[in-house]
Amino acid sequence: MPLPKISEARELSDEKLSDEILAVKKQLFQLRLQKATRQLEKPHQFKHARHRLAQLLTVETERKQKATELVKEEK
Repeated sequence: MPLPKISEARELSDEKLSDEILAVKKQLFQLRLQKATRQLEKPHQFKHARHRLAQLLTVETERKQKATELVKEEK
């Protein structure tokens, strides 16, 4: 299973982006729970989920910085 591309994250709307961030955080919690109870069958999912979360948070930060720059330019 290949790692997700950041271009996919950049195509999401702001609302979808926050929903996706929340979903990935929940997924990571579930993976940690499965690992603690020794029910985790696919440990590579940690890497994929962390990678996806990093991408989503990066896109969110980029958008916030761009919005801040636009506000500064207007003044």
